[in-house]
Parts: sequence; C-alpha cells; structure tokens
Amino acid sequence: MVKLDVITTRGGDGGETSLGDGGRVRKDSLRVEAFGTVDEANAALGVLRLHLAGDAEADAMLARVQNDLFDLGADLCVPGVAADRLRVSDAQCLRLEQELAAMNAVIPPLSSFVLPGGSPGAAQAHVARTVVRRAERLVVALAGEETVNAAVIRYLNRLSDHLFVLARRLNGNGARDVAWVPGASR
Repeated sequence: MVKLDVITTRGGDGGETSLGDGGRVRKDSLRVEAFGTVDEANAALGVLRLHLAGDAEADAMLARVQNDLFDLGADLCVPGVAADRLRVSDAQCLRLEQELAAMNAVIPPLSSFVLPGGSPGAAQAHVARTVVRRAERLVVALAGEETVNAAVIRYLNRLSDHLFVLARRLNGNGARDVAWVPGASR
C-alpha cells in the first residue's frame, strides 16, 4: 500500500515530475499528458457515480473501472516493459467486454446516432467517454514514440464503448436517447 505523508514536495516547481521508475520528465511530456488524462477520466467517473441514483450494479462497475484506471496510470508512469511493475492486462479488458455485452443485450439496437444527453447520468457518462477517448488518442501517440503496454490501448478503447452503452442504459435502456437528426440545425 502507498503511504503519502507529504503532499507538497516542491519537486515539480521547475516544470518536471517524477515517473514511477524514478526518472524525471517535463510535465508537458506526452507520457505525463497521457496518464494525466487518464486521471481526468477517473475524476469524470467519480462525478458520474454521483448521478447513479441508487444503481448499485452500475456503481460497482464504475468502482472497478476507477481502480483499473489507477492501475492503468501506474502502468503508464513507468516507461518500457517492467515485468515486476503493475500492468494492465487483457483480463481487465475482457471484464469490460462482458459487462458491455450484458448491458447491451437488453437495449434496443440503435436506429440513428445519439446526441450526448438524455438524463444527467447519461450526459456525464458521455463526458467521461470523451475524456477516455482523448486519453486513448494520447496513449496511441505515446506508443508511436515509446514502448507502451498494448493492453492499455485496448482497455481504453473498450472503456469508451462501455461508457457509451452505460449512457444508453442510464437513459432508460435507450428510451430517453436523443436521436441525431441530420441537418436539423438548418
């Protein structure tokens, strides 16, 4: 377990931060952007959990996802392949796929694209989904420059799909989805 006695270290005052392997990088590095955006996604999920109105099943799913995102951030903050470090695995991706399939099985198929919104919970799920997509893009960019655990990319991709389907579930299994109408704003 991690023990943090001191929060303010002044170590980042010069614009650098420490990675999990002890290395120092600029705070605007692609790696820091990637795991910082994963942290932002985790915070968005925390807000989403406030909108679940007693939905214990969704809350439990999101609690697991929040823990996964901490693991994912720890994975990203250690460059390279370090077998003795915490790494995201395909088992976590598989769990997301199973949860997604179970939710989707009771929701009618889409007949159009949907606009983010409907209910407060669904709207927040869409916000979280878009932050996860941004994190995924940053991790893909990082993987173009450095070694990244491929399961991280798969996990983020599955998570954004999971959040889309969860948004539909939170919209009364699609009953309150807001359909996109092409050209409606003309």
